[in-house]
Amino acid sequence: MTLALTGHISLPEHKGKGGFDHAAVHAASGHVYVAHTANDAVDVFDRQRHLFSIPNLSGVAGALVSDEAQLIFSSNRAENTVGIFAPGPDPEVTKVAVGVRPNGLAYDHGRKLLLAANVGDPAIAHSYTLTMVDVGARATRSSIEVPGRTRWTVFDPDAEVFYVNISDPAMIVVVDAKKPTEIARTIPIPAAGPHGLDFDGATRRLFCACDAGVLVTLDARSGKVLDEAPLGGVPDVLFFNRQRQQLYVAIGDPGVIDVFSTSDMKKIATIKTEPGAHTTALSPAGDRLYAFLPHTHRAAIYET
Repeated sequence: MTLALTGHISLPEHKGKGGFDHAAVHAASGHVYVAHTANDAVDVFDRQRHLFSIPNLSGVAGALVSDEAQLIFSSNRAENTVGIFAPGPDPEVTKVAVGVRPNGLAYDHGRKLLLAANVGDPAIAHSYTLTMVDVGARATRSSIEVPGRTRWTVFDPDAEVFYVNISDPAMIVVVDAKKPTEIARTIPIPAAGPHGLDFDGATRRLFCACDAGVLVTLDARSGKVLDEAPLGGVPDVLFFNRQRQQLYVAIGDPGVIDVFSTSDMKKIATIKTEPGAHTTALSPAGDRLYAFLPHTHRAAIYET
């Protein structure tokens, strides 16, 4: 079994330009938090309906859930901040200033350390950065300059490192959480535009979806390329389902999800979504995948 469509959830209509971006699922409630960039808000819904929205998050691009900390993080690209708030309606949102146009988020709960990967601005020198935020103090701890525009990022709790995709030059930068003031090492990527990123802790593999239409699998320790597989277009969000041993790669054009078996890295299905649907969210139990449909402002629900 790959993905079976079970229904749709209507979300608020777009008020401005853009659509949906990164999303995450809160395990305790089952609520899905999705960055609704067009509305400067995070929309929250369950399996039946839209529940509420968290407003005043300008240009929100990322939503990340920490079930350990019982916190939600947002990257607010148009105001150069991250938001920190508790699950549930009408939260008090604390904002912390970060770098230029934050996007990707990853969190080390043990150190209460949030990494914000800042997209930057080509017109602003030295604006391609990572901001390390002390979540306990609600304050910036350090800033690390990186070689190019950032994409997504993940945290490896066993190795205690952050991995961050850099679009150009094509690479993954590695930051040691024990020394969050510099790049520890870099991993070259043999395809243009590293974008979506996820990690398999059991096999120590990184899965990197690249704009060149290639899925690259790497050994996280050595950086060795283990596999390269073609994709059905330019990818964005990528999720690894640990329970099903499958990988889901969202592709906005033509609007599909490529499904791979991670046992042999073979594509096992291509699921049609909607043109422009470039982002998804995976439940912590691995039993549901949500795809966000910008033209019809809905979330499609798939059983895995």
